[in-house]
Amino acid sequence: MRPTNIVIAVAALAIISVATLAIFVAQQPALAGPLEDGQAALESGDYATALAKLRPLAVAGNPMAQFSLGNMYLIGQGVTRDDAQAVFWYRKAAEQGDAGAQRNLGFMYANGQGVTQDYAQALSWYRKAAEQGDAGAQLNLGNMYANGQGVTQDHAQAVFWYRKAAGQGDAGAQLNLGFMYGNGQGVTQDYAQALSWYRKAAGQGNAGAQNNLGLMYGNGQGVTQDYVQAHKWFNLAASKLKATDDREKAARSRDIVAAKMTPAQIAEAQRLASVWKPTGPQP
Repeated sequence: MRPTNIVIAVAALAIISVATLAIFVAQQPALAGPLEDGQAALESGDYATALAKLRPLAVAGNPMAQFSLGNMYLIGQGVTRDDAQAVFWYRKAAEQGDAGAQRNLGFMYANGQGVTQDYAQALSWYRKAAEQGDAGAQLNLGNMYANGQGVTQDHAQAVFWYRKAAGQGDAGAQLNLGFMYGNGQGVTQDYAQALSWYRKAAGQGNAGAQNNLGLMYGNGQGVTQDYVQAHKWFNLAASKLKATDDREKAARSRDIVAAKMTPAQIAEAQRLASVWKPTGPQP
C-alpha cells in the first residue's frame, strides 16, 4: 500500500541551523598560571576575577585570553556588553590564528554586530577557521554557500562543508546535510541518507531534525511508514522548537498523524517520547 503523505511539511527547518558561535576555550595541556586561573574564574562565574586575570594577558598578546575577553564583551560578563569591543578582541586573536576567534569574527561580520555587515569578510574568516577543522565554522561556511551569502550559491560546496562538520558530530550540520540529501541539493536525492543524518542530529536533541525525522516516518521516506515513530518525533520537536510558528507546525503534523492512529498507538508514541533521552554526538 502506498504511504499517505503528511501534508504539513516543515523540512525548511533545516536551514534554521544558523551560524554558531564559539564560546568556550578549547582545553589545552599545561595552561600556565594567570591564564588557567582566569579561565577557571570565568567558568565558575567569577567574572571580576576572570577580567582581572585575562585582560593583562590579552593586552600582552595572548590569543586565548583575547578570545575569552571577546566573549565576555559579547555576552556582558563582568563588563558592559559591547559588540565593538568583542570584535576588537576577536580580531586580535583571529589574526594570530585562533580558530574560535576566527569563527566568531566571521559571525560578527555576517550579522553586522560591532562592525558593518560584510558577507565577504564573514566568508573569509569562516574559511580560515573551517580549514583548521573548526566544526562550527564549517557549518557556518556551508550555510554561506547554501544561501549565496558573500559567494555564488553552490549547494555542492555547502554539502562539502556540512559533511566535514557532520563528521565531527555537529548536530546542526547533520540536520542540514540530511536536508540536502532529502531535497537533492548538491547531492543526488537519497532518503536513506537523509534519514541517517536526521537520526544522528535528532539523537542529540536537535528539534529541527526531530521534526524532519517525524516527516520521514510519517511519509515513509527512506523508511517504512510508522505513525508511532512519527508522532514521537513530532511530539519531541514541538516541545523544543523555539519559534512559535515552527512549534505550531510540528504540533499540527503530530495531530494529523494522531488522527490516523489508534488510542493504543498514540499511548505508545507518548510513552516513547516520555522516556526518550539524548545521546552524545555521533559522527
